[in-house]
Amino acid sequence: MNEPWSLRELVDDLAAGRTTPAAALDRARERVAATEARLRAWVVPPREAPMEPGPLRGVQLGVKDIIDVAGLPTRCGSALRASAAPASADAAIVAAWRRAGAVPVGKTVTTEFAYFAPGPTDNPAAPGHTPGGSSSGSAAAVAAGHVPLALGSQTAGSVTRPAAFCGVAALVLTHGRFPVDGVTGLAPSLDSHGLFAAHVDDLALAFAALTGEPEAGPTAPPRLLFWAPDAVDPAMRAALDAARERWVAAGAVVDDLPAPELVDSLTSAHAVVMAAEAAVERAAEAARPAELSRPLADLLRRGAATDPADLARARRVAAEGRARFGELLTSYDAVVGPAALGPAPVGLAATGDPAMSRPWQLLGFPAVTVPGLAAPDGRPLGVQLIGAPRAESALLRSGAWVEAHLPLARRGGC
Repeated sequence: MNEPWSLRELVDDLAAGRTTPAAALDRARERVAATEARLRAWVVPPREAPMEPGPLRGVQLGVKDIIDVAGLPTRCGSALRASAAPASADAAIVAAWRRAGAVPVGKTVTTEFAYFAPGPTDNPAAPGHTPGGSSSGSAAAVAAGHVPLALGSQTAGSVTRPAAFCGVAALVLTHGRFPVDGVTGLAPSLDSHGLFAAHVDDLALAFAALTGEPEAGPTAPPRLLFWAPDAVDPAMRAALDAARERWVAAGAVVDDLPAPELVDSLTSAHAVVMAAEAAVERAAEAARPAELSRPLADLLRRGAATDPADLARARRVAAEGRARFGELLTSYDAVVGPAALGPAPVGLAATGDPAMSRPWQLLGFPAVTVPGLAAPDGRPLGVQLIGAPRAESALLRSGAWVEAHLPLARRGGC
């Protein structure tokens, strides 16, 4: 399987004239042709598309198939959208990436309406194991070197978990950082934009191009709050403990996260909010339960039955968590912990457990998934950093430092 494609290397090659946008597209198509029959990451594979000026001009961008791209249908991984007409306009986030010069060349596989029922995608870093979900196609396409960038979305763990399972980097933006117009959402107070790339420095380059903020550069050793819940797989626990020793030896401050019971409360509250909001957001689909997967039908049914008092309590827990962790992150650069419970589970019938992302997604804080750890059998293990709202650039600086001080950093992964 091909290795991930470095965005930074492609941008440098384009700037220096060592390659052209047409040649980069040919490279993407060749990689897809060589692996897609097994990988099945694409709904619409890379094709020619108009380019606009910008720092990422000529960079191929995969787009999760819940996000509108003008001229392409948005099928949302569902039979209910199998006959969807092509979108008449780009989603707001796609338009923003176009302004940065990125070229949306195709649509990647999503789970059904970005929930748990998986698509056909395999894991290029661990064949026969789930790539995670719901942004499964985007994570796999980047891990296999099809494209250097791909868009995802996260409502529970839909970006963080696939990145961890496939051995690539990912960024979940602060909730509300960009509009979600043109995105088929699931839970409005939780839905956030995401991005996959080979490494954290590739994410930094992309985020700077998207926002115009100065690119995240080198940083001093960060101050980190260490979170390693008891539920994680032994391989993940051992890898995190070893990584912590390396970070401390390299000069980082790594203190234990206080108030772990609040994290548990946030996890439970997230499930309540997600179900209740999904029942409203996807009410039209809930009226056709026989045409939905059982997991989605059950979610919508449970959400519709949510007691308003339970939902109000969950929202109070979220508010308390934002205040508490917002205060902690004035003294620390990030919370660091597992991006998933462990390596990718075997089989393609499920996408894994999003428990490690639920509490932070409820807060709406940005998160960076850092590749560079592995289980004893070689399956990737991801680390995630959670930062303060709208502080993505600073979080990316910390993430780049963390990645540089992991034992398998920049291993290429696939």
